[in-house]
Amino acid sequence: MALLLRSLARQGLSVTRAQSCVLYRHVVPMGTSAKEEMNRFWAKNTRLNRPVSPHFTIYRWSIPMMMSISHRGTGMALSTGISLFAVGALVLPGDYAHYLELIRSLSLGTPIIAGAKFALAFPVAYHTFNGIRHLLWDVGKGFKIPEVYRSGYAVLLLSLLSSVALAAL
Repeated sequence: MALLLRSLARQGLSVTRAQSCVLYRHVVPMGTSAKEEMNRFWAKNTRLNRPVSPHFTIYRWSIPMMMSISHRGTGMALSTGISLFAVGALVLPGDYAHYLELIRSLSLGTPIIAGAKFALAFPVAYHTFNGIRHLLWDVGKGFKIPEVYRSGYAVLLLSLLSSVALAAL
């Protein structure tokens, strides 16, 4: 099998070489190198007193911008948390019931437990609802600026309400 693939590849290369010679005649060598182009680019930007690149001090913060950044942040936090939980489940002694009983034995108050449950539920709810919003964008719905803001506020409201409901369980 490997011999067959090798012979087919060689035939393909020889055909490609023959065809590329025809195209190669029309190639014009570059007048400058990449380094010269970059030096010219930076000299022009320095001469015109342009900033190095736009960053957060230039743009006015908006709801869609903050939601996009926080969607990425919650995605990274959730995958990191799930990975750490999985590694912990593999390497720590005991089972889930043991650690649940350990938490109960700390006698933490209801507000602390509810706050911790909210802190765990909110990133999941937010990332889920904002992901649905992104899926709607993928099919071409909701791109007008008022719709973007309206869907952003809806995501925030749904995330808060569902997180409170989950924390109350």
